[in-house]
Amino acid sequence: MPSKKLEWRSLVLGCFKAKNQSLESPNIVPKKTSSSRIFLSDLSDYSSLSIMSDLSNSLVGSKLHIFTYQELKEITHNFSKSNFLGEGGFGKVYKGFFDDNLRPGLKAKTVAVKALDLDGKQGHREWLAEVIFLGQLKHRHLVNLIGYCCEDEHRLLVYEYMERGNLEEKLFKGYVAALPWLTRIKIAIGAAKGLMFLHEEEKPVIYRDVKASNILLDADYNAKLSDFGLAIDGPEKDQTHITTRVMGTRGYAAPEYINTGHLTTMSDVYSFGVVLLELLTGKKSVDKKRPAREKDLVEWARPLLKESHKLERIMDPRLEDQYSTEGARKFAALAYQCLSHNAKSRPTMRSVVKTLEPLLELKDIPVGPFVYVVPNEDTLKGAQNDHDQGGLKLKSEEKEEEKEEEKGEKKEKGHHRHRNSRRNRRRVKPLRSRAVYSDTALYKTLGTNLYYPKQAP
Repeated sequence: MPSKKLEWRSLVLGCFKAKNQSLESPNIVPKKTSSSRIFLSDLSDYSSLSIMSDLSNSLVGSKLHIFTYQELKEITHNFSKSNFLGEGGFGKVYKGFFDDNLRPGLKAKTVAVKALDLDGKQGHREWLAEVIFLGQLKHRHLVNLIGYCCEDEHRLLVYEYMERGNLEEKLFKGYVAALPWLTRIKIAIGAAKGLMFLHEEEKPVIYRDVKASNILLDADYNAKLSDFGLAIDGPEKDQTHITTRVMGTRGYAAPEYINTGHLTTMSDVYSFGVVLLELLTGKKSVDKKRPAREKDLVEWARPLLKESHKLERIMDPRLEDQYSTEGARKFAALAYQCLSHNAKSRPTMRSVVKTLEPLLELKDIPVGPFVYVVPNEDTLKGAQNDHDQGGLKLKSEEKEEEKEEEKGEKKEKGHHRHRNSRRNRRRVKPLRSRAVYSDTALYKTLGTNLYYPKQAP
């Protein structure tokens, strides 16, 4: 039986090996007009020898770069452990850095390099899907694909680097501070806008893998969808659905898709409803460590979403009641709609966005100790001024007291010194320092920088 590497070599003989080549190269003539998007199905009947050639011709103008394997080894320091960011079904992800000299027209920047694991769960089809979809679809809430490498058996993708990692890490890791309520809403809105963009394409794109780990966060907690390996073109106008082999992640897939293989954009809406439920409860969609009736989050929590008086039972306790009661009720009602067993009863992603956006403006978040603020330079100056003013006041009081004492009888020197010392100890107040404020007040002033300081460019 031939080795897997040999099989891969025979599959990708058409891959480009030219160095410093970009899909903007003027000598490449596109087979399709710039107004026509290439679909994954367009390549299904092609031989493996011509796939990459046709792909490069079709993506002219997409600004994608074709990198050599050696280049990507260099920018990741030979895929060193110190540059390792994480691993998923596709393969390992490494941090890399481009300098200005790597490639003409490519600015110095930090990137994420994802390498396909030949022994992993995903393969050439998933890699190709990422290149096709993210090479053509550009939106502020989709992760930006910078380029790819297809050399011998190597399959790599190069993305923009997302400073905050993914939502799963921020929401469920015990050592990370709980995401505040308004930040959760902001993340939900960003992911919803990414899905809305995909669903409203001339030929809709079904993302098919909506989950917390596929929602990446930039420095300002703007959410972007990543990992398009399972994405697929939606049904034609005269079709109600497409039928495919069931793929995705347990706990997120829509019931009708699991039962029949029928896939529509409403399947994505259901999966997004699961993410909303995770944001609301702070619990994973499936967790075997929870009590038996709570292992499946949707099964346990969905019946409680429609009754506002029961909502407190499932709200994330780490929020410490620092959330809008009205906002939580509307958020829960939306999640309940998205998780409807009847696909036709679910809202469109446009409706989801319209429901979520006003929740950022609600004012009924309780004022209480929630955020601990490390004082900046201005805060320290304010504290020093308060201290100075307090010192002046204390000196003035002492002078008046000294005048009064001079009118009375003089007491023993040692006793007088002792009494004076005790009096001063009673009056001296500690410096007013690091204040504690409510989530709402500080969020309005500092935005997302409240929770994590913005990194210097």
